[in-house]
Amino acid sequence: MGKKKDNSGPLARRPDNSAFKQQRLPAWSPMLTANTVLPFFYCMAVLCMLLGVWLLVTVQGTQEMKLDYTQAGTCDKCFEKRKNVSHALQTCNCTVVFNIQKAFTGTVFFYYGLQNFHQNLRRYMDSRDDGQMVGRKRNLKNPTSYCEPFTRDQNGLPIAPCGAVANSIFNDSFTLLYHGSRGNTIQVPLYRMGITWYTDKNIKYRNPMIENLTLAQVFKGTAQPPYWQKPVYDLDPWYPNNNGFINEDLIVWMREAAFPNFKKLYGILNQASKPFTKGLPAGNYSIQISYNFPVQYFRGRKEVVLTTVTWFGGQNRFLPIAYLVTSGLILLIAVILTVIWWKFSKNGKNMEE
Repeated sequence: MGKKKDNSGPLARRPDNSAFKQQRLPAWSPMLTANTVLPFFYCMAVLCMLLGVWLLVTVQGTQEMKLDYTQAGTCDKCFEKRKNVSHALQTCNCTVVFNIQKAFTGTVFFYYGLQNFHQNLRRYMDSRDDGQMVGRKRNLKNPTSYCEPFTRDQNGLPIAPCGAVANSIFNDSFTLLYHGSRGNTIQVPLYRMGITWYTDKNIKYRNPMIENLTLAQVFKGTAQPPYWQKPVYDLDPWYPNNNGFINEDLIVWMREAAFPNFKKLYGILNQASKPFTKGLPAGNYSIQISYNFPVQYFRGRKEVVLTTVTWFGGQNRFLPIAYLVTSGLILLIAVILTVIWWKFSKNGKNMEE
């Protein structure tokens, strides 16, 4: 039998006399000298500079155009109309004309953007029922209390989908028109499907499945959110498979933005027909807008964004500039350290004086 360890006395809490507990394991302790540190600083400065220049050139290869339509064109009348809550259910259409001077080549993405809309507020982000959105029958008729006050309507019917996030869905719609040089007007075709993440479309959002029942029958006994104009099972009359909780516009909106100024994907250019086979040609365009989403209450703005992308993404210069600034700071520190080392020499004789 092993010797029983004595747990009493002043040395009872002393660690074992081992290399690990007494910190006697072999370790590498490099000696930082000017001959090793300065080359490292200069190499890092050059590396960050090359990465910054490369990414900046890549970003410059993208094309982007932003159009604020909040009060542009004939939308000023709709803007004034949406100030009155009693007109919320009344339709209002407007048109904004713009020009593209340089053709957008390649795949073109159509976004809508909002400014000063804080989707990142905690109470707003929590106001949803993920169990309901994933298609659980129990949650469909009994939404979570997190959705308050958007859990039930005035008649006591459960709201589907419940919560403030779904209730505030962006509901403007757009029709992009191209006005050719011959006076002809062509509607720009957009893919309205395939704009969501795969995991969102196939895992996080599912419709409740009840055998031999249509989608309208499945949602019978529920109410639409207060600010919606259509029930959830009839959001897209053109594509029956794009209704319910798997509606792609709804899924895109339900993924909350991290900042108050953001953009969300609305559609992708269909390049199957002329003159859009190579992208958006230069010329005159107009957007017909169904103006529904009010922005006066949070002092916001609305915009549409047309952009191309590269492997790096859209036109975002933050990371290239960050690399260039970092390169400059590292280079400055390296020069300062070099001057100090050169002035006081390697053995520190000048410092002793």
